[in-house]
Formats: sequence, structure tokens, C-alpha cells
Amino acid sequence: MPFKIETCDIPGLLIISPQVYYDSRGYFMESYHEKYLKQAGIISHFVQDNQSKSEYGTIRGMHYQLQPYAQAKLVRVVQGKILDVVVDIRENSESYGRKFEILLSAENHKQLFIPEGFAHGFSVLSKEAIFFYKCSNYYHKEAERGIHHNDPGLHIDWRIENSKRIVSEKDMKLPYLAKAEKNFIFHG
Repeated sequence: MPFKIETCDIPGLLIISPQVYYDSRGYFMESYHEKYLKQAGIISHFVQDNQSKSEYGTIRGMHYQLQPYAQAKLVRVVQGKILDVVVDIRENSESYGRKFEILLSAENHKQLFIPEGFAHGFSVLSKEAIFFYKCSNYYHKEAERGIHHNDPGLHIDWRIENSKRIVSEKDMKLPYLAKAEKNFIFHG
């Protein structure tokens, strides 16, 4: 299998480390292989790819889409380094309201599979970063929701000084988790 798959302490999250082949020219890796990832339990059918470029200090998130437009995501970094953060917002989940953090970079090639029912965000820790992700559902503006990145109940250390943070006006207006609209149920 061209991937090493690791489970996390929050059910459904998977860390995917592709096998990377280096030589004098650079490297080669398979970043996605549906058959092998299905064998590992990733049964989402991806329909949309997204990519963003951001500078140091940028914080994007915490975003999600309500059902029936919810999105599972497979995220990775093509250039630079980010702190990727997800929060479980599935009612009845033992890990409801818990966060998971992972450093994703062009150097470590790690990917994170995020099932439906998680708020997602990241901070850029390098001079700039190119972030790439696959989605299992199309973007649907009316279903877009989020949680404020600085929710004190989540205790997220974005690893960016407050004075150097770049956050969109839209993200600054997001509610805290307790007030956020969500419609996900954990089915263990």
C-alpha cells in the first residue's frame, strides 16, 4: 500500500502518510488512490478540489457546511507549513467539542482525512503556504457555517502572535461553538 494510515483519538479522523520516493531529481508520491484509501475506511467520493494560497499569520476557519451539504475533506499542504485544526461538532459523540491539531507541511507530506461533522481551520506558520483539499460535496453558500477561531472554550493555540494574525472580517463574526448552528449526529 502506498500509504501509512494512522487513527486518531477522535473517531473518524485519519492521518495519511504517503510513501515518498526520492532520487537525485526530487521525489514522487501518490497523493490520492481511491482503492487503497477505501480499504483504509475512507469511503467518501470526492467531487471538488480546492486550493488556497495564504501568507504567514493567516488563520482560516473554523468552517463547515450543514447537512445535507456537509463535506468530508482530505487536506494537505503543497508548499509551506500550517497548523491544521478540527473540532468535533457531532452531537452524541464522546469527543464532541474536542479539537485535534496536526502540523501539515510540504516536507512531511502528511494528509488529514476529516469526515463530515467537523469544523475545520488552519493557521499559516511559514512565509506562505499553498493548501489543497478534496471535498465530498460541492460548496453550498447557504449551508456554510463556522465557529469563531478564538472560542475560549476550545483553547486553540494557533501559534501566531495576536498582533500578526490575519483573519477575514467574515471569520471574525463567527459565533462560539455553544451558539453555532449545527446538525450533525454521531452514529458510532
